[in-house]
Amino acid sequence: MRSLTVGEPPADVPSPSAAPVARDVFRRAWTELEREIRECTRCPLHANRTNAVIYRGSDAPRLVFVGEAPGATEDREGVPFVGRSGKRLDSAIVEMGLRAEEFGVLNLVKCRPPRNVFVRSAAATCAPYLDRQLALLRPTILVPLGAEALRSLDPEAPRILLAAGRPRRRDGRQVFPLIHPAASLRSRALAERWQADVRALGVWLSRPSDPSAREPL
Repeated sequence: MRSLTVGEPPADVPSPSAAPVARDVFRRAWTELEREIRECTRCPLHANRTNAVIYRGSDAPRLVFVGEAPGATEDREGVPFVGRSGKRLDSAIVEMGLRAEEFGVLNLVKCRPPRNVFVRSAAATCAPYLDRQLALLRPTILVPLGAEALRSLDPEAPRILLAAGRPRRRDGRQVFPLIHPAASLRSRALAERWQADVRALGVWLSRPSDPSAREPL
């Protein structure tokens, strides 16, 4: 499978079990979606962005990591998770043995918020873009990174420190929450929690139907 980066071609929202989107339909739909995101002025965050931050990864991923909002490096480069927390995430991806064609990375919010403070109203404004991205990419597994991503993808989930490290089910998809990789940089305890949950995700991905794997909540 091809990998998509910003500037490449990666509405109805089909279920995750729907037939794959034809390649030509996918290209046209993704190109239009990317254009809309780049030109979006629906919330105040657009006024100070350098780049809208859209997606990186496969055009047919098995799982998608869903972050919260871009930081300064992401805003500058126009690519999600390329700063310090992105390096932590990439190390985890390598540790889990995920191949490039198996995963993608995006954010709830497509523009950097001031002082990196998450803006829920902006996430609500961006939600239709996220829905359309997931409808086209069709991952079977979502990995929310952090409390706000979990809240958005699974409003009925418990707090992130209770939910992280265990699979859940939501709207026909598996959801496996993790604490945000940026949080793992703040303390030794959170770094250890991140590592433990990443290992749990790796084990679960390798044998999701094994009765000995941790059961969905």
